Amino acid sequence: MAHFKRWLFLLHRWLGIVVCAFFAMWFVSGVVMMYVGYPKLTESERLLHLPPLAADAALLGPREALDAAGIAGPLKELRLAVASGGRAVYLVQPAGGKSSVVIDAATGTPLRDVDRELAMASAAAFAGPGVGLMYEGTLDEDAFTHSRALDAHRPLHQVALADAAHTRLYVSGRTGEVVRDAPRAERLWNYAGAWIHWLYPLRGGALDPYWADIVNWLSILGIAVTLMGTAVGILRWRFAGRYRSGSRSPYRGFMMRWHHITGLLFAAVTLTWIFSGLMSMNPWRVFDSGAPALRTEAMNGGPLVPPADAASPQALIAAAGGTVRELRWTRAAGRDLVLARGSALRPTVLDAASVAPTALDVDMLKAAVAKLSSAPVARIEVLTAYDSHYYTREPHTMTGGGDKPLPIWRVVFADEAGTWAHVDPRTGALLNRSDSHRRASRWLFAMLHSWDWRPLLERRPLWDLAMVLLSLGGAALSLTGVVIGWRRLGRKLTPKPAARRIPPFTPSKEHP
Repeated sequence: MAHFKRWLFLLHRWLGIVVCAFFAMWFVSGVVMMYVGYPKLTESERLLHLPPLAADAALLGPREALDAAGIAGPLKELRLAVASGGRAVYLVQPAGGKSSVVIDAATGTPLRDVDRELAMASAAAFAGPGVGLMYEGTLDEDAFTHSRALDAHRPLHQVALADAAHTRLYVSGRTGEVVRDAPRAERLWNYAGAWIHWLYPLRGGALDPYWADIVNWLSILGIAVTLMGTAVGILRWRFAGRYRSGSRSPYRGFMMRWHHITGLLFAAVTLTWIFSGLMSMNPWRVFDSGAPALRTEAMNGGPLVPPADAASPQALIAAAGGTVRELRWTRAAGRDLVLARGSALRPTVLDAASVAPTALDVDMLKAAVAKLSSAPVARIEVLTAYDSHYYTREPHTMTGGGDKPLPIWRVVFADEAGTWAHVDPRTGALLNRSDSHRRASRWLFAMLHSWDWRPLLERRPLWDLAMVLLSLGGAALSLTGVVIGWRRLGRKLTPKPAARRIPPFTPSKEHP
C-alpha cells in the first residue's frame, strides 16, 4: 500500500506540472468564451447586410439562367441575392456536387474567377455606402477561419473595413460571397478565448493532422491527473482530528495548502469540464450511430428542378411585399416553393408558379415526413416552446446563431437508432436530425460543459454567476498547481553547489 501511495503521489506531482498549465488556460479562456465566441457570420447578420433585390431589375428567371449557364439536372440549392460583386446572382449547388456555381442573374454568364476587384465589390455591398475598404490579400486559413464550414470557399479574400469596429471581412474565393466577419475586438478577445481554448495554435501548420489526437489525449491525461489528485487530496486530508499545526491539511506553505483545499472543493467540476471537453471532440466517433441517412428527397417529393414556367423573380419580389434580400427555391411535400427572405429570419412562403402566399397541407406533410425513413413513425410532437433537445443559445456561442423557428414538428421514428427529425411545418424544411447517440452527446457535452440547462439559462445572471465562480475556483486550483510545479522544477534544475572538500588533519610536531 505504501508503494502504491508513493507512485500515486509522484505521478500526480510530475504529470500535474504539465497539465495544470492547460487547466488554467482552459478555465480562464472558457470565461472569455461565455461572452465572446469564435467569429462567425450568423444567418441574421448575413441577411441584414445583403442589399435588397430590386423588383424592377431586368433579371432572368431561374430556368433561363440555368440554361444559359449550361446547368441541367437536379439541384441541391438555388438562391438569388445581391451576394457576389455587388450584383444579383444565382447561387447554384447541383445535386451531388460539393462546389457552388455562381450565375449573373442579368446575363446568365457563370462566374469563373473571384479576383480582387470582385471581392472588393462584394465587401462594399456588405459594408454599405460610405465605408472605406482596404484589400489585404488572400489566404487559405488563419486564426479566425479554421471552421471546416469554410473549406468550400477557400482561398479567402481579406478586406479590412474602415468602420468603428475595424471589421475584417472574409470573401469566398469560389462564390464571391462574404462568408465571415470579424470585428477587431472579437479578434483580440479570441486570442484569450476560443483560439487558445481549442488549442488552435496547433491548427494550420505541421501539427494540423494531429490536432484532434493531441486534444483527445491531453484531455484523457487531464482526467487521469484529476482523479489522482482527488485521491491524494482525500488521503492527505484529516477528516477526524488535525495535524500539529491545527489544520486538517498537512501542508504549511500557502500555495500547497490552498492547492490541497481548492483541489478538494473543485475537483468534481474540473473533472466534469475536462471530460465533457473530451466529449465535444466526438473522440474516435463514439457518437456516430451508423444509422442510414434520412431520405430527404423522398420527403420532398423528388429533386429540386425549376420548371420552365416558374414565376419570374420580379413577380416573386412583388408578391412577397416589403424588402426582399434573398429568394430561395425549394421543394417540400411534392410542391415547388420559394422562400422570400428580408432581414428577418422568418421567410414569406410563396408558390413557385402562382407566386401566391401559401401554406403546406398538414396531412400531405405528415405523409411526406413518413418517407424520411423505412421505419414507421411512432408519433409526431408539435413543439411550441423550446425544450432540452431543441433550443437556442446566444448568437456568439458555438451552437447559437442559427435559425430555430417555432412551432416545429418532432417526428419520432420507431427504429433502433431512436431517430428524431425536426421539421418546420411552414416551409417543410428538415431542420435537423437526432438519434440516441447524438442525444447522449448533448448531455455529455452541451449539458456538462456549457451547462445548457434551460431552467438555469432562463434565469440569467444566475447561470453567469455559477459558471464564473466555478471557473475561478478551477483556475485557483490550476494556478496554485502551476506555481508549485514551477518552484519544484526550479529546485530540481538548479545545480547544487559543490561541497567544499576539507583536507584530512595531519598532526604537527606542536600538536602530537
